[in-house]
Amino acid sequence: QVQLVESGGGLVQPGGSLRRSCAASGFTFSRYSMKWYRQAPGKERELVATITSTGTNRNYADSVKGRFTISRDNAKKEVYLQMNNLKPSDTAVYYCNAYRDATKYEYWGQGTQVTVSS
Repeated sequence: QVQLVESGGGLVQPGGSLRRSCAASGFTFSRYSMKWYRQAPGKERELVATITSTGTNRNYADSVKGRFTISRDNAKKEVYLQMNNLKPSDTAVYYCNAYRDATKYEYWGQGTQVTVSS
């Protein structure tokens, strides 16, 4: 059974930090690119960060460049999103996503709320 289980969301003050984690099971994690998306109320889902299967390449949305870092540990089958200098505009439900271009297979985590507020 394929699972992406997220953790690390919550409430944080502006300027604070959070580390999101996503643990994978049921598929060959090391063959998949991993992504973090977010969706704020009333807005479309936005791609925040991507990391390739080997971790060689990473890409970020302009809105989070220099503040967020995506990383992965293929031995642990986990992907992470370190979020620093958080802003109220970062408030959203965050989702991890696994995607393999060769097969077009795609899996989603359950989503976890991140709220940035004083």
